[in-house]
Amino acid sequence: MDVEPIDVPGDPGVRGVVHVAAGADGLVLTHGAGGNKDAPLLVAVARAFAARGVTVLRCDLPYRQVRGRGAPSPAGAARDRAGLRAALQVLRVRARGRLFLGGHSYGGRQASMLLAEDAALASALLLQSYPLHPPGRPDNLRTAHLPGLRVPALFVHGTSDPFGTLDELERARALITSSTSVLPVSGGHDLGWSARRADAALPERIAEAFLDLARSGPGGA
Repeated sequence: MDVEPIDVPGDPGVRGVVHVAAGADGLVLTHGAGGNKDAPLLVAVARAFAARGVTVLRCDLPYRQVRGRGAPSPAGAARDRAGLRAALQVLRVRARGRLFLGGHSYGGRQASMLLAEDAALASALLLQSYPLHPPGRPDNLRTAHLPGLRVPALFVHGTSDPFGTLDELERARALITSSTSVLPVSGGHDLGWSARRADAALPERIAEAFLDLARSGPGGA
């Protein structure tokens, strides 16, 4: 498969890598708060989707385009969502079928908030390690927008994730009226993809579970 760098100027701009595939569908995939587009799991998941015919734009969020390190600012969250919207527009030129949107942790949270605002932007949502609340603060939930989601969503969640238990995730899923599914993974917030170990089959499992859910949703093939 072909991999192409992409750097589209704008406000905000779109910077990333495109995994070119033969199929018509496309996926915009982004990273967590401490990472970037080259996070190893993100790369592996992009390759797994591309092998299944889905063209993937693996992109840096606007805050990461400005600085190479550090966490995002809450004041910049709306701009990060605008960056995902712009990335979907860029990918639309290459992918004439369905568009999907996904991200890890913070990136997934911004993706879900964007689709809760505008469901027409994408046909399904991939949420890896969705941060339900800050570690140790289960009362500070990040779920207020979930009832607004109108697209199928796959949650890939670690069994020991300090940002939310599987039981807490089930309560969050109950807020969503569209179809949802959970892929539980042995591990924490990194889904077992630490510097010491990695589940080589996980990216394939994520791609298969997501595409199965997308096929069962509205407009699925």
